[in-house]
Amino acid sequence: MNKKYFLLLFNAILLFSTVYGQRKMSREEYIELYKDVAISEMRQYKIPASITLAQGILESGCGGSALATEANNHFGIKCHKEWTGERFYYDDDEKNECFRVYGNAAESYHDHSLFLTTRERYNKLFTLKITDYKAWAHGLKSAGYATNPQYAQLLIKIIEEQQLDRYDKMALNESYIVEPQIADATPASTPFIPKTTLPEPRKLKTAPCGRDVYENNGVKFIYAAENDNYYRIAQDFDIYSSQLFKYNETPKNHAPKAGEIVYLEKKKKKGVVTHYFAQQGETVLDVAQKTGMTTKSLCSKNRITTTTRLQPGTMLWLKKKKP
Repeated sequence: MNKKYFLLLFNAILLFSTVYGQRKMSREEYIELYKDVAISEMRQYKIPASITLAQGILESGCGGSALATEANNHFGIKCHKEWTGERFYYDDDEKNECFRVYGNAAESYHDHSLFLTTRERYNKLFTLKITDYKAWAHGLKSAGYATNPQYAQLLIKIIEEQQLDRYDKMALNESYIVEPQIADATPASTPFIPKTTLPEPRKLKTAPCGRDVYENNGVKFIYAAENDNYYRIAQDFDIYSSQLFKYNETPKNHAPKAGEIVYLEKKKKKGVVTHYFAQQGETVLDVAQKTGMTTKSLCSKNRITTTTRLQPGTMLWLKKKKP
């Protein structure tokens, strides 16, 4: 989904939320408002739009629950340890539980996709046929998404009563265009992307050449200076420039930018933390450099290639292989 589409979609949701926010929406109104969000999320994350919409209807009471109206949280997603955003406290299974707060409902839908795709206990869902909403409903219940013993049956009932499986077919039909027509749209907030807290690099020493040497994941590196190059760095540390190109996995015409990490020795096969969430615009090599890992090891652990385009929020395993 391109950036322009996100901005238009978020504004559409904000506009309609203002209109409908004064009263409880009907199921039909809720579906009309969020169907295109669910379809676009299905295309990107392979979660049935019917399931997403049914969960939104059930969890948020058609957008009328306290979580939905005060926290824009349509799926009852709790904070968990990785959440660094705003929090909303509400009595649920236990008293005063912590729930995530979003800038708008579209962020909640996007985080719902990330929540299911980045947690090991939901992996089996993605082996199911994407149009088999019954299997997905039972799979969610089995994976522990909700404590209600009738959760799967409730989702299936909503899907069948509202014929939500038609939106699965729309998502699979590439000719179906999802693009709300909103005049004079202004930028809205971007979707929430979880971030990974990595240990700060440790300064080891100042080398005789005057460069500060740091350590990341047990690997020595320096920050490139303005107008720097690998040949000058190699001379300063009495090593071959070919080693620097190899350690940093860059082509021989690569010119490092000021502040760029340049490793002075081979990177590791494992990271310091268990996993890392890709950020906007990051490549596999960017993540490898940031975590002090070889791309070969990173790709092997996550069953990807060096050319794989990382979606913002994609969870990459750093210590063990992807389940």
